[in-house]
Amino acid sequence: MTFLPRLLTRLAAPLLLALPMAFATPVQAQTAPAATDVIREITDAVGLKARFELRATREIDNAAAVVYGGKRFLLYNPDFLNAVNQAGHTDWAGISILAHEMGHHLNGHTLRAGGSQPADELEADEFSGFVLRKLGANLAQAQAAMATVPDGGGSATHPGRTPRLAAIGQGWQRASGQIAASNRGAVPSAAPAVIAARRQPAADSQLMRRLPTTQADDDVVARNESAAGAVRLVGQLTFRSDPSQRYYLTNALKVVRVDDEDNAEVVGRITRTTNGTFPYVLTDSQQRRLFITPGGDVYDHEGQRVAKLHDPS
Repeated sequence: MTFLPRLLTRLAAPLLLALPMAFATPVQAQTAPAATDVIREITDAVGLKARFELRATREIDNAAAVVYGGKRFLLYNPDFLNAVNQAGHTDWAGISILAHEMGHHLNGHTLRAGGSQPADELEADEFSGFVLRKLGANLAQAQAAMATVPDGGGSATHPGRTPRLAAIGQGWQRASGQIAASNRGAVPSAAPAVIAARRQPAADSQLMRRLPTTQADDDVVARNESAAGAVRLVGQLTFRSDPSQRYYLTNALKVVRVDDEDNAEVVGRITRTTNGTFPYVLTDSQQRRLFITPGGDVYDHEGQRVAKLHDPS
């Protein structure tokens, strides 16, 4: 269960070989007081006990939650955490990594066979966002470490960067909702981490600008549809797995599927989110979700790009 998917293959085999050395060499395997304090603050924030040992060691590249000899450990390389803090321009970046690995332990992921799973990684990401909001981080700080990871798409074990940022945001928002009623102090900013965006084609940019960005816009769309009594097509979805199947987005943000006989069926709806990387989410009748970027790229929960939202052809 490692934080960075691109290091997973490098870490897995050497980690098992390095564990006895990491635990037996006191000079190389010291628990840093600062990290211990962070773990204590995290467990206090969620009301749980840390039933694992925290070890600092340079025998691994980054951080990992592992089980060895029947005992649970959270291993981390202090040099790696320092580098992440520098890259993310905040100490919250390193704290979020420790929180992520703690999430694996506290959610029981390390007790199951089979290694890392995309759903487990998203659950640990959500836990990290939840914990950092409890500790006082704003959303950008909670996402700082993940924002530095290249968005190279997902893998069989780890989702891509965009759904993971969304999961952190969900955890942050959930914690914020819990404490909003009792928090009389300053509320941390809910602005997400800023990701350098690539230039999008003009047509896609024009399409996304037509989508509502506020609740007032949503209400206007609903009133216009009711008053006009007609549905307007404002976008088209093209899926990689079946590019010939026609899916359209209406002015009420409903997704309709059109068959060869031009019969239309509503199959989902697009809603807004508070995440700048994923401002829209498509949800179908079975509550499955796809995530839409500002440029109209559509991703599944594993971080794979599965479709494109563009102007209707």
